[in-house]
Amino acid sequence: MTVRRRAPFVAAVYSLVLALLILGPLLGPGYLLLRDAVSTPRSYRTDSALGLTDAAARAVPQDALLAALSAFVNGGLVVKAILLLALWAAGWGAARMVRTVLPTAGLGPQLVAATVTVWNPYVAERLLQGHWSLLTGYAALPWTVCAAVAIRRGRRQGWFALAVCLAAAGLTPTGVLLAAVTALAVLACPGGRSARGLRLTGALGLFFAASAPWLVATALSGGGGDGSDPAGVAAFAARAEPGLATPGSLAGLGGVWNETAVPQTRTTLFALVGTVLLLGVVLCGLPALWRRRRHPAVAALTVLALLAVLLPTLGATAWGLDAGRWSVQHVPGAGLLRDAQKWVALAAPLYALAAAAAVLRRPVTWSVSAVLIVLLALPDLAWGVGGSLRPVHYPPSWRQLAAELDDDPTSGDVAVLPTGMFRKFPYSSSAPVLDPAPRMLPEDVLQTGELVVAGGSVGGEGSRAQQVERVLLTGGSAADLASLGVRWVLVERDTPGPRGESATTLSGLERQFSDEHLELYRVDGDVAPYEATRRARATVIAAHVLWAMLLAGGLLGAGVLEARTRQRRRHQP
Repeated sequence: MTVRRRAPFVAAVYSLVLALLILGPLLGPGYLLLRDAVSTPRSYRTDSALGLTDAAARAVPQDALLAALSAFVNGGLVVKAILLLALWAAGWGAARMVRTVLPTAGLGPQLVAATVTVWNPYVAERLLQGHWSLLTGYAALPWTVCAAVAIRRGRRQGWFALAVCLAAAGLTPTGVLLAAVTALAVLACPGGRSARGLRLTGALGLFFAASAPWLVATALSGGGGDGSDPAGVAAFAARAEPGLATPGSLAGLGGVWNETAVPQTRTTLFALVGTVLLLGVVLCGLPALWRRRRHPAVAALTVLALLAVLLPTLGATAWGLDAGRWSVQHVPGAGLLRDAQKWVALAAPLYALAAAAAVLRRPVTWSVSAVLIVLLALPDLAWGVGGSLRPVHYPPSWRQLAAELDDDPTSGDVAVLPTGMFRKFPYSSSAPVLDPAPRMLPEDVLQTGELVVAGGSVGGEGSRAQQVERVLLTGGSAADLASLGVRWVLVERDTPGPRGESATTLSGLERQFSDEHLELYRVDGDVAPYEATRRARATVIAAHVLWAMLLAGGLLGAGVLEARTRQRRRHQP
C-alpha cells in the first residue's frame, strides 16, 4: 500500500489520537457535569426533553435522543461517545476536505488541517463551557463542504452525505444553522454540473427536515415567543482576551463570553503568543489557497471566515449591542444569535485549508513543524483542557429519588430548592454546573432559564417556573403550588442558593424522602396538570422520528453508493 493510499487511514487514526489526548481524563468512570454540560445515568422523555414547555427549545433533539438511548445504555457513556466521535470526526473531516479541495495534497497537509480543526481555542472554550453537543455541529462543517462539492459535481451520494451532516449537526439548533450556512454558501457559487436553484432548494429542504424537532416544538409550545431578555446581548457578546482586541481574539478562534471558561494560557499574554502561532500557520497558506479562488469552496469559505470574524466583532460594539437588543426583542428566533462567538466556527474550514496549503508540496519537515506549532499554541488543551474535564460521581440518592418518582402513579411537576439554574456541589468542580434534576428525574422539573452572569442576570422564558419560585421564596401555601401544577418539591441540600421563606411552605408538605444530599416533599390534593396535549406530543415525536430517519437514511444511502463506487473502480482495467 502506497503512502498516498494510506493517507486517509492515517489521518483518521491521527484524529482519533488527538481526540483521546483531549478527552482522556473524562473517559474514565463517571459523568460529565461542567457548566452547561450535564450527563446522567438515565434521562426521560418529558415535555421538557421534547421542548414542549414555555422555555425555548434549545436542547432539542439532544435531550430526546439521550432519553431514548439511555433507556438501553448508560447516559454518561452516550454523552462521552458522542463527544469523542465529534472531535474525531472534526479532524478526520478536515483531512477529507483537504483531499477534496486540494486533490494533490498528501498526508502532511491533511494532518496539519486535522490539527488546526481539533486543536484550537474554539474547541477548548466550548468544552469548558459544556457545549458538547454544539461540537457535533462544528465537526460536521468540513464534511458539509465535501458533501456540497460532491453535489456540485453531480454525484448522488453528495445529497445523502449532506443529509447526514445536517442531521448530525442538528443535535442543537445552532449546530444545524452552522452546517446549513456552510452548505448554502458553497452550493450558491456559480457553476457546477447541477442547477444552482435546484441544489439550493434541496439543501433548504434537508435543513428544514433536520431542524424539524426544534422548529415544531417552538411552534407548538410558543417557547421564547415573547423574545429573549435584551440583557443577554451584552452578557454573551464576544470578549477580548489578554493582549488581543476583540477582532484578534475572534480571528484566533477564541473570545468566548465567559472569561472563566477558557484554558489557563488564554488568561495571560500567552493568548497573544498562541494566536500569533496559529494565525501564522494559516496566513502562510492563504496566498497558495487563494490562487485556487476559482474553486467554489475556497471562495465561499473565504467569505464565511471574514463574516464569522467581522460580524461578532461589530456585534460587540456599542451600536452593535443596540441592534442586538432590538432584534432579540422584535425578531422571532433572534435569541439564537446572542452568543456571538459561537459563529466563529464558520472560519474553521478555511483555516484548515489554508494551513494545509501552507505545507503543500513542501518537505515533510514543514508539516511536522506546522503540527507542532499549532499544538504549542494551546498546550493546555491536552488531557481534559488542563485537567478541567473530569468525570463526577453522583450520590446514590439521585437514583433512589428517580425510582421513587417513577413508581408514583400521580402526575405533577417538580419544583426545586434552592432556586436558580446552577449549582455548586461538593462532588462537582469549582465551576457552577447546571442543575442535573431536569435530566435525572422522570417528571418535568420547572426551571426559569434565568442565567446569572458577571454584572447581573439574564432572564429566561420559563414564566410558570418564575411564579413557582416566587411562591417558594415568599413561603406560599401548598394550594398555591398545586394551582401551578406542582406535585413535588425537591430540596438539594448540599448546594448554596436562594431559599427565602421556603421553610414555611415545606412545613405544610409531606416529606417522602430524605438523606444528607436530597429531600423530596409531596404536595397533596388536586394538582392542576400542565401537560402538553397528546396531539402536540405526537407531532413533536413525529418530527424527531423524521430527524432520526434523515440521519439513518443518509448514512445508509451514502454507504451504499460509496460501496458501489469503490466496486466499479476495482473492476476498471
